[in-house]
Amino acid sequence: MAETTKTNIQLFINGLLNENPIFRLALSMCPAVGISTTVMNGLLLGVAVIFVQVFSSCTIALIKDYIHPRIRIPTYTLTIATWVTVIDLVLSAYFPVAYKAMGIFVRLIVAFAIITMRLEVFASRNRVITSFWDGMGMGFGFLLGMIVLGSIRELIGMGTLLGYDILGFRPLLFFVLPAAGFFLIGFIMAIFNYVEIVYKRKTK
Repeated sequence: MAETTKTNIQLFINGLLNENPIFRLALSMCPAVGISTTVMNGLLLGVAVIFVQVFSSCTIALIKDYIHPRIRIPTYTLTIATWVTVIDLVLSAYFPVAYKAMGIFVRLIVAFAIITMRLEVFASRNRVITSFWDGMGMGFGFLLGMIVLGSIRELIGMGTLLGYDILGFRPLLFFVLPAAGFFLIGFIMAIFNYVEIVYKRKTK
């Protein structure tokens, strides 16, 4: 893959919508389903992923010329693990309640497919500034997915939003369960695909 010719805004929008990690690429599905039961959980994990994605992308873009092809994947893993350790310590120190709710998923960011994939297909082939915007786009795309899922599941499943009682009852407790998470992701994926088909028809 040659160095990208996209503008910084195009890179950001690409990660946010065109290649949204959850709704378009279907990557990192386990945390998307396991954590997105509330808006706050989704928000905090999304922010953590933005931090790790951006700093990992910038780090690899800086040192890409010094990475031997045979050890590129271990290098990516070590880089991601370093930044995950930083955000893990920050969350545990300043947001202990939320950190406890997210459990092991913060540390499992090391294994998130979306981060490793962007390091391999983009950051290792592009400059720091473009890698920064690609990381921002992918990170905010993941955050958008987590907030959308968390909002719907918390409201319909528990009748609350950001912990505040909105409906006064629990409409469908099923939406808090993992199975509902997969169902909801599939439904939103269908909407994304439908919008893309309609857009392509109109631009022909």
